[in-house]
Amino acid sequence: MNIFNYITIASMAIMTILILIQTRGASLGAGLGGGGEVNTIRRGTDKSIHQITIILAFIFSASILLGISV
Repeated sequence: MNIFNYITIASMAIMTILILIQTRGASLGAGLGGGGEVNTIRRGTDKSIHQITIILAFIFSASILLGISV
């Protein structure tokens, strides 16, 4: 296994955990279009977790692409 495989696995695991701990503020119906709150503003730790998740998604994608090309 090369380094890109380890980076892919680590970023996938951390990203999965971060996605699961993010709060929605509404029930499952909000995800299916039944929520009354359309625009939400992320603040504090919720904003930080969201930004870290985006960065990890980029790292995950890049490590897969780089791992394929090597």
